[in-house]
Parts: sequence; structure tokens; C-alpha cells
Amino acid sequence: MLVLTRKLGENIRIGDSVKITVLEVRSGQVKLGIEAPPDVKVHREEIYARIQEENRRAAGGPRPAGPPEAGAKP
Repeated sequence: MLVLTRKLGENIRIGDSVKITVLEVRSGQVKLGIEAPPDVKVHREEIYARIQEENRRAAGGPRPAGPPEAGAKP
């Protein structure tokens, strides 16, 4: 894992097409702006995990081990 320190308004580049900007730092939270081409999907981790789970279910694949989801039927 690469660990970087950035100040408000500073950027991080990923390849030639993705730019991440520190927009705000307040109360233990950092607000980031992400510029990426339309073909690059950008998701929060919990949303990405939900999408992956839905894709596995749609494909009929095995579910990962772990506690059952709230409201899920066995």
C-alpha cells in the first residue's frame, strides 16, 4: 500500500486519467474529489462490495462466508 500525505487542494494522480483532489478536511473526515473517465467505475468500498455480492447472486455463484445480511432470508 502506498501511503501519501496531501494538504487541502493538493492532488494525487493515478495513471494519466484519474485525478484525486483533497477538497476538505474537517472533524476527522476527508472529502475527496475524483475525476475519472466514464469507463472507470468509482465506488465507496461498501457499495463496491454490495455490487460484487449482487453480481455473484445473479451468476448463481457461491456466497462468501460471514454473518448473514440484515433482512436476508436463509
